[in-house]
Amino acid sequence: MRKWIRGHSLSIAAIALFVAAFVGQVLTGRAEYNQDQQAHGEEPVPLVQYLATGHFGEATLENWESEFLQMAVFVFLTAFLVQRGSAESKKPKDEPGAGEEPSDEDPAKHRNDPRAPWPVRRGGIALALYRNSLSIVLFLLFLASFWGHAMTGAVEYSAEQLAHGDAAVGTLGYLATSRFWFESFQNWQSEFLSVFAIAVLSIWLRQQHSPESKPVHAPYEQTGEE
Repeated sequence: MRKWIRGHSLSIAAIALFVAAFVGQVLTGRAEYNQDQQAHGEEPVPLVQYLATGHFGEATLENWESEFLQMAVFVFLTAFLVQRGSAESKKPKDEPGAGEEPSDEDPAKHRNDPRAPWPVRRGGIALALYRNSLSIVLFLLFLASFWGHAMTGAVEYSAEQLAHGDAAVGTLGYLATSRFWFESFQNWQSEFLSVFAIAVLSIWLRQQHSPESKPVHAPYEQTGEE
């Protein structure tokens, strides 16, 4: 068990931090929601009921939307674009030592490798999809979160509209509001800024032992980890 935990410590730590932050969001979000309820002369809601509100759903899914978009775009762009000197980039073609990257190798060469994933051994459509499966799934998660943000945002927006004597809106109606796009763009811009930051800062800065950093002794102009 101890060996298994060591071998999966990164994902264990990440999911543990997610759960802790998610619980914190739920508890503080409910407190903030109930304060608003009481300020408008309405009854506070219990925890389970809060989880079904647009307030909770919108806040959660608009953040998931931006995170999945960030990762999908980062994975996709790094397949084609380079940043000279960055630990997060493939080597430019004209850089000394540049050659075929491991990620560029033709998977068909490993069709008879019994340890290769089954789509590689099968070939055809299965392999064509598997070649791009990481970015495909990340973009699908983004689209699912995007639509969930629109649905739950419409519920929250409609509740506010009704409280002010205005008409409620459906999901498509909410997609047409500036509020929806403001919520999305304010998150998207921060995610793209963080991608820029890690790509550029890793040229000059280091974190020893991290695979996201070049070796501490590596020259600034070196691209990739080597």
